[in-house]
Amino acid sequence: MDDHSLEEFRRRWQEELAQAQALRKRRRPEAAERRARRPEVAPGRGEQASGYLALAQGLLEGAGRPPATRATRAERQDAASRSRSPPAREGGAGGGEQLVDQLIRDLNEMDDVPFFDIQLPYELAINIFQYLDRKELGRCAQVSKTWKVIAEDEVLWYRLCQQEGHLPESSISDYSCWKLIFQECRAKEHMLRTNWKNRKGAVSELEHVPDAVLCDVHSHDGVVIAGYTSGDVRVWDTRTWDYVAPFLESEYEEDESGMQPYVSFVRINSSLAVAAYEDGFLNIWDLRTGKYPIHRFEHDARIQAIALSREDATVATASAFDVVMLYTDEEGHGHITAEFEVQKLVDYLEIVPNTGRYPVAVATAGDLVYLLKAEDSARTLHYVYGQPVTCLDVSANQVAFGVKSLGWVYEGNKILVYSLEAERCLSKLGNSLGDFTCVNLRDSPPNLMVSGNMDRRVRIHDLRTDKIALSLSAHQLGVSAVQMDDWKIVSGGEEGLVSVWDYRMNQKLWEVHSRHPVRHISFNNHSLITANVPYERVVRNADLDNFATHERHRGLIHAYEFAVDQLAFQSPLPMCRSSSDTMAGYNHDLALAFSYDRI
Repeated sequence: MDDHSLEEFRRRWQEELAQAQALRKRRRPEAAERRARRPEVAPGRGEQASGYLALAQGLLEGAGRPPATRATRAERQDAASRSRSPPAREGGAGGGEQLVDQLIRDLNEMDDVPFFDIQLPYELAINIFQYLDRKELGRCAQVSKTWKVIAEDEVLWYRLCQQEGHLPESSISDYSCWKLIFQECRAKEHMLRTNWKNRKGAVSELEHVPDAVLCDVHSHDGVVIAGYTSGDVRVWDTRTWDYVAPFLESEYEEDESGMQPYVSFVRINSSLAVAAYEDGFLNIWDLRTGKYPIHRFEHDARIQAIALSREDATVATASAFDVVMLYTDEEGHGHITAEFEVQKLVDYLEIVPNTGRYPVAVATAGDLVYLLKAEDSARTLHYVYGQPVTCLDVSANQVAFGVKSLGWVYEGNKILVYSLEAERCLSKLGNSLGDFTCVNLRDSPPNLMVSGNMDRRVRIHDLRTDKIALSLSAHQLGVSAVQMDDWKIVSGGEEGLVSVWDYRMNQKLWEVHSRHPVRHISFNNHSLITANVPYERVVRNADLDNFATHERHRGLIHAYEFAVDQLAFQSPLPMCRSSSDTMAGYNHDLALAFSYDRI
């Protein structure tokens, strides 16, 4: 309100008070006659009423002062006797002015928040509000109009979206209302979690190469690569259901088409696909240019292990007693960036993420663990005689591996966590009778790590306390693959069972079973990819065995999609595209009893 409107309001209020007082004086004789006819009010009630009036008058006259002390009974009786006598009235204008001023002050307090309106600029208020979460911002928006404008600022809600992992690659100019985008992302996240728990979604069995057995599977961000005993390498993009999986050509001679070696290992990232063969050859494809390899590298012996960086085009291979690091430039030329010599055959090999210009790898060979830096020679990170390494995983600054305890002094099988920067042991986790078969450090939440063991248990390790936070009895023949996020665990066993757990409730949500051991598990918030790879790589002749028998022995790759709201707008589900003589949708919690005929 401006000064002119306040003066006008005060003048009208005083006129109304003066008119009301004049009318009250004219009616006073009639009111006195009516009071003479009424019975007298009980002393206690009058005393109570006078006390309330005194309290209200005190609050109006002395707002902001502490309340007066309680009067004694004698003082209350004296005040009641004084209240029966007619008091000396002051001028009407004085009392009216006090009430009007008090009302104006109250109105100003309702509309005015001096903390942000007067003392702080808007940018500084935004910097203060950025430390609040979504609930606190919602409460601040209810304080006043000014606070609501600040609490609904686009910068605050954009930062909240980034902090909670929603739309990480977007900029603030991509959307006009980030609060609404945040609400939609939260609703979608709740829907996905519900679909995960209820196993509600779509499942697709990736098409298999005829007359071949699955050898190895790997995936990255929904793109799957698989290698077979026929030497074929195939790639699927599960983010698009209508995607036709191409074959990656290996450039073998045409007359050797029936004698191609098995595929030993396959790896894939956002730009490259890598396959290692039994004869020591390594093919590298650029997924953006075509299906023919851009680089081919030959080793003198069989390749024991390969690793591919998730961020760049660095490839590491281990053959015999040599470890080679390759880098493929944008033109497709491969360069050897480093070469190391180790004392034993390499069992496991991983590339450390986010190392900058010089790549870093970790390799295990028997009971030795090597730290391989491109600008340095091979350095021994861990060595205990008679304790071989059984599994390996790395993160940006740590490495975790399981060791098997042997010899006269049995200390139990453990998982050791080393610092890559300090090159020393940080934690010794677990004390199990069985061997640790898999460990996942890179994909686990901060300060947590999940592992699988031959004793049929899945364990969550707390790296802050070096204790086991949770232990689940999961698989009868041992755990072969495991991954976790902030609320669930997906584990695979040697018996072919894939189980999904809600580890906060210590409860199994659902499971699926296939014939062969689970060798690969990869999931994000809306999809899951599993691969069952057979032990036996003997090719069964399709002419001698029936189709069902051959299918049981070749391995399986399944892709689950839980964002069912997106699928409805893209294309029919694989079950709807299948013919009547197949069972593509069997036991997948879909509401279709019969598949559609292919016209």
